[in-house]
Amino acid sequence: MHNEILRTIEQTKEKIGELLIRHTSLTKSQLEEALEIQRLDGGLLGEILLKKNFILSHDLIKVVCHQINIPYQLEFKVEDIDPNVVKDLSINYAKHHEVLPCLETDHQVTVYVANPFNFNVLNDLHMIFRKEIKIIVTTPIRIQDAINKVYEKANRNLVDSIEDETFEENLDLEGPIDILDSTSDEAPVIRFVNSIIFRAVKERASDIHIEPYERETVYRFRINGVMTEVLRQPKKTHSAVSSRIKVMARLDIAEKRLPQDGRIKIKIAGKDIDIRLSTVPIQSGERIVMRVLEKNNTALNLETLGFRGKILEGLQELGARKHGVLYVTGPTGHGKTTTLFALLDRIKTPDKMIITVEDPVEYEIPGISQIQVNHKIELSFAVALRSILRQNPDVVMIGETRDKETAEIAINASLTGHFVLSTLHTNDSSSAPTRLIDMGVQPFLISSSLAGVLAQRLIRTLCSACKQRSTLSEYEMMILDIDVVPDSATIFKPVGCPRCSNTGYSGRTVVSELLLMNDEIRALIIQKTDAATIKKAAVRNGMRTLRGDALDKIFEGMTSVEEIMRAINSEQEG
Repeated sequence: MHNEILRTIEQTKEKIGELLIRHTSLTKSQLEEALEIQRLDGGLLGEILLKKNFILSHDLIKVVCHQINIPYQLEFKVEDIDPNVVKDLSINYAKHHEVLPCLETDHQVTVYVANPFNFNVLNDLHMIFRKEIKIIVTTPIRIQDAINKVYEKANRNLVDSIEDETFEENLDLEGPIDILDSTSDEAPVIRFVNSIIFRAVKERASDIHIEPYERETVYRFRINGVMTEVLRQPKKTHSAVSSRIKVMARLDIAEKRLPQDGRIKIKIAGKDIDIRLSTVPIQSGERIVMRVLEKNNTALNLETLGFRGKILEGLQELGARKHGVLYVTGPTGHGKTTTLFALLDRIKTPDKMIITVEDPVEYEIPGISQIQVNHKIELSFAVALRSILRQNPDVVMIGETRDKETAEIAINASLTGHFVLSTLHTNDSSSAPTRLIDMGVQPFLISSSLAGVLAQRLIRTLCSACKQRSTLSEYEMMILDIDVVPDSATIFKPVGCPRCSNTGYSGRTVVSELLLMNDEIRALIIQKTDAATIKKAAVRNGMRTLRGDALDKIFEGMTSVEEIMRAINSEQEG
């Protein structure tokens, strides 16, 4: 495209250098440097300027627009654009091709474009609107920002047209639903629900919460572990939205008094998305939570999850064991299952038979037999576990240890030559033995079978584009319970920029501690010693605690004090 633009410029009466100096930030000294390179090496001047980063690629388009009288507008009021104009154009198409309709009359549609020479797109617009297309050129950044705002406004207006609708229970929903196939002929509620799911996937939300209250329904996303409100809608829309989501999950839309669980499979831009749906009746209607799971072929990796040093070495040694139980503990939504599958993926070899029992199956890994728990037919963790042990597996993964029966079967399996992995809900690693004892498991069984306990939390990492150097205040040092900051520490604080949606954070990493068994800790477990004493013994034997690992990540500039206090504030160090 650049060569065509450069040839267009060269056909004009004025020289390209003069045009660029007049209409862009190019300086005379930069132009002279580029001209010298052109004299020595040849080539198009515009290409040389681009390679030297003296101009941006869009500067060339700007110059052409001025020369051939195409309107070029850097600033415009997004709020003046009628959102009804975009109703026939999907946001996916608008963003991909960088086009935004802004004004429609009886015979003409005015469109903002980033590239006025993409004639295929202009033809598409002509076919969509069946009217003359008038273009105004602007920058890609400006147009992307405007698309977000206009389509969000269009989304709000769309909801105003949603009324209570009835749905047939026998709708043909075989196979995954491609939500980007929505057309203007579909019911407003269908397009609205699709847009909510699409936005959640686009913003990498792990959960969608739809909460009805007395006068309105609140839509919230959980992004990087933090709840964020994204939308508020009139209460009258909730029944239609709830019914549509239930239809997608093949649930009973007439039953609004009992909780229901379901599953939705969709496709977005070729990606398979699995949604776990839970509805609970509350005073104002049905509260809906959707867990969004993106299925991809990316191999899970312990290093990329954030494990390193002694903890990574310890996990690798545990993965090589022939028997024993490894528990991963932590709150819901902090990546316990992800860690287990990363470990399974590492120890998976052709000579090992691996079977999992899950509720539900979250990651599908080739070479591993995975069983889905089904309470409707009484296929519980314990029932499935008894059956698969007859299959003589080498490694067994249990999605969650919820009761004494499951815990005892897992422990007995480890004692008979199986390596067992599972999750447990405790605050830290040293609380796992006492939790199992509270379930009713005999201490000597725990002592003889337990190989290790990994406790973890997920914390947000600072946005590399906007994080700012900082120092710890006396108050922060008091909160962190430290006296001095290491000389090598590089401490940053969150700021916020467009790249991180003004949160100051981008992505997450793991903070963890690994409790490995030794004779001292086994003796403490048999004596039913409290968790604090077990933790002190583990620290004496070299265990780095959750708080210690968190401090390392603060000192390395990966995260902030505020984030650590949010994520592990409940931890009590012994």
